Amino acid sequence: MLSAKRILSVIWDYGLVTIGTVLYCMGWTSFLIPNGIASGGGTGLCTIIEFATLGRIPVAYSFFVLNAILLILGFLALGKGFGFKTIYVILLATVLFKVLPEYDCLVAHFDERLVVAVVGGIVESVGIGLILLRGGSSGGTDIAAMIINKYWPVSPGKVYLYSDMVIIASVLLIPGKTMEDMIYGYATMITFSFMVDAILLGRKSSVQILVFSSRYREVADFIIDEMDRGVTALYAQGWYSKEDSKVLLIVARKTQLHQIVSAIKRIDNKAFVSVSTATSVYGEGFEEIKTGLHIKGKNDTGKNV
Repeated sequence: MLSAKRILSVIWDYGLVTIGTVLYCMGWTSFLIPNGIASGGGTGLCTIIEFATLGRIPVAYSFFVLNAILLILGFLALGKGFGFKTIYVILLATVLFKVLPEYDCLVAHFDERLVVAVVGGIVESVGIGLILLRGGSSGGTDIAAMIINKYWPVSPGKVYLYSDMVIIASVLLIPGKTMEDMIYGYATMITFSFMVDAILLGRKSSVQILVFSSRYREVADFIIDEMDRGVTALYAQGWYSKEDSKVLLIVARKTQLHQIVSAIKRIDNKAFVSVSTATSVYGEGFEEIKTGLHIKGKNDTGKNV
């Protein structure tokens, strides 16, 4: 049985994720799409499709189909790499992309399209920031980046950058669209990226977590089995008690911090947790070390190859 505190925590999480999804969708349906601006990401690609088909294929339909395909590929490639919150956001966003455009009162009108691009990017970023902070995702290029990163040594950050640049530039393939439309798309992308970084202290930043708990075994098992993250147990001695124990060292994505801390408190509400931002983390599951140098190996004879 779930405790009342746990149930309230889940309700709070999904409440914030819902608000974030509404804001994310409104950034598109109230600002960008009505003013002919297409930014990056999977939603940007769906917006391009709507513009190219003159509205015959609305964002709601292509958004659902695109993410359904990516989810299937993601499950096949990554296993249980997605939480229910991501599926919830995709389904809710599909409904909102269908419903919100029907209300003309929600459409923002500005004389200057640059203002529309910036404000739309801000509203969109606040929404996605709330979603990511509570452990969710809007799908799209997030899923594609994880799949690509598993099979090729390309950092997720580069996948976002290159895909966004190509998606926004593709607006030039639509008759009637000009360089001005592309520039507004890039303005939205830059605003969005800057604001999400500000909200999350780095969209793809990592954190280093130290856990002091008498139930460190249960905490470590949860991190490894449920979060698919590594844990290092450091030998320690309490100087006051002179008792030997272990301190857990965990390095994770910042978007996983809420889930990890919530799990620790659920397992041991007396645990002491220290969190610090890790600005650069290299290795499996994080960023690839790039030196620009070709490192020579040695064959069995000891000669360089």
